[in-house]
Amino acid sequence: MKEEIFVTKPYLPPKEEYMEYLDKIWETRHLTNHGPFLMEFTDQLCELLDVDNCLPMTNGHMALEMTIQAFKLTGEVITTPYTFASTTHAIVRNGLTPVFCDVRESDCTMDPDKIEALITDKTSAIVPVHVYGMPCDVKAIDAIAKKHNLKVIYDAAHAFGETIDGESIVHFGDASMFSFHATKCFTSIEGGCSVVNDQDLMLRIYQLHNFGIMNEESVAYVGANAKMNEFQAAMGLCNLKHFDEITVQRKAVVDLYMKLLAGVKGIRLLDYNNEHIKFNYSYFPIFIDKDEFGMSRDEVYDYLLKNGIHARKYFYPITSEFECYQDSGFRGDVSIAKRLSTMVLTLPLYPDLATDIVERICELLKTAGKKGKLK
Repeated sequence: MKEEIFVTKPYLPPKEEYMEYLDKIWETRHLTNHGPFLMEFTDQLCELLDVDNCLPMTNGHMALEMTIQAFKLTGEVITTPYTFASTTHAIVRNGLTPVFCDVRESDCTMDPDKIEALITDKTSAIVPVHVYGMPCDVKAIDAIAKKHNLKVIYDAAHAFGETIDGESIVHFGDASMFSFHATKCFTSIEGGCSVVNDQDLMLRIYQLHNFGIMNEESVAYVGANAKMNEFQAAMGLCNLKHFDEITVQRKAVVDLYMKLLAGVKGIRLLDYNNEHIKFNYSYFPIFIDKDEFGMSRDEVYDYLLKNGIHARKYFYPITSEFECYQDSGFRGDVSIAKRLSTMVLTLPLYPDLATDIVERICELLKTAGKKGKLK
């Protein structure tokens, strides 16, 4: 029986490293509520991200939702539908109306040339997404935000550890959020992190993520429980030690895919050869043109699945097409995002993905194209 290959596989550190932290947890019985490992994890994140303020949380969604809430926004927020459900949900759950901006064909990030046409007197913020770890055009978005006095909150779930011209990706915009979910290139089992440039705002996020509690006798905000526990923080501390080597391994897999799939007619790849960007190689999406390739994306998905390869239609459908938003009336032309969502397939990518498996996946793709053209 052939081994089933999934789109991702969580990285786990050497068990003995994690056990050392567990022994200390058993000794202290400090399980949650801002324990010593969380404090240590916070300090190490600040150092890696080159920031003064960050706050790890129980998951990336709560980090985004709490961050948006802290800005006390009103009205409309310009965002992208080419993203995971969390982005749109976090906006809507804060009582705000998402306005969808289309994406760029080249990298699937928000198209800054289409933002200004969506701005109204109700617009209070922009929430772009660094999709697949492809950074948005941060300078163009920043210029538009400053011109119209808008806040910029980046969904950076896919972009942990990345830099632009040597500068941490969290230095752009008013705030950023990361996800440390098990499927991400850096994981704390579940988890996430909020990063803001303003210390007073960071304090508000801190209070919001702990029920809005100010002190033992005062609750000033309608908050939530988004605190990260000590088990998550311990995993984060372990995995931070290995993040650089994990990134190198992921890059090797991406480089091999790029080499083997270069020039395959009907398959478009994203550009990782950008000297200005230090990537983390979160995902490896391909875009399949049925007319040129011979098979549709869905047919390729099924063909790979029959051969034990579990790829993913990531992102499909776009969030504006979710059932829960069908009667919402949210506006925005997203024709490019919709078309890309019907073409995209993310291939398996994790640090220890064997070379021969990558070669087999690429050969299957080439075979699929030949079969399609013979139909």
